[in-house]
Amino acid sequence: QVQLVESGGGLVQAGGSLRLSCAASGRTFSSLAMGWFRQAPGKEREFVTAISRSGGSSYYADSVKGRFTISKDNTKNTVYLQMNSLKPEDTAVYYCAASWGTDYPRAYDYWGQGTQVTVSS
Repeated sequence: QVQLVESGGGLVQAGGSLRLSCAASGRTFSSLAMGWFRQAPGKEREFVTAISRSGGSSYYADSVKGRFTISKDNTKNTVYLQMNSLKPEDTAVYYCAASWGTDYPRAYDYWGQGTQVTVSS
């Protein structure tokens, strides 16, 4: 059992920054690989970024490379998504996800409730 709670979403102007947080409980956090996904209205959920169990490696979708940074603090049971140089097309509900047993899973096992990010032009 893993519970994920996202926070940090909000409204920002294009070019601004936000930091999302995802707090996890219910399992040993260091054993969980984490990811961020997003879903805009009328569109499919898409992959944003993922990080290994140790936090030592990460992977990004091309659309956010150079702008977003994922990090994992195993002492605080929290994963972060630092979003810089935000664009209107980044507007979406952002979801935190967790997987047990592998660093970059084909599918994630646990999901948070989502947090809204809105970028105005």
